Amino acid sequence: MKWIQILGFVAATCTTASFVPQVIKTLKTRDTKGISLVMYAVFTFGVFVWLIYGLFINDIPIIVSNSVTVTLACIVLGMKIKNG
Repeated sequence: MKWIQILGFVAATCTTASFVPQVIKTLKTRDTKGISLVMYAVFTFGVFVWLIYGLFINDIPIIVSNSVTVTLACIVLGMKIKNG
């Protein structure tokens, strides 16, 4: 594996892992009132587009990290839509 891919995986791991506490808190408390629906919708769409981009250029760190991040973001976004 090239050093640049390792760097990509390190960055991807950090940014993706940063969403885990929010997802856990949101699932436990069901409290989404402090989350902006518009911001999370735009963010989730952006992550999805990054995933598509990664698929087109066949970049594994981008594909893996954005697959996980879009899943986590969709959980929070779904909770926000459901609970307001």
